Amino acid sequence: MQHANSKGVTYYLNCKKVKFGGKMRDIYYFSKTKKNETYCEEMPEGYVVFENKKTGLPMLMPKK
Repeated sequence: MQHANSKGVTYYLNCKKVKFGGKMRDIYYFSKTKKNETYCEEMPEGYVVFENKKTGLPMLMPKK
């Protein structure tokens, strides 16, 4: 999935499995480059994209 911020910069959603607290969990993050090994085609269910007003960096947050 890709997202263009308010400044017109395109970011790509990446996901990675990490061990956290003894359990394997998925982490999601945006980057300016498309990383084939961690690129996510779809946004995870139950999340929406919002943009940091200072930096313009897109982030995921749970739907309310």
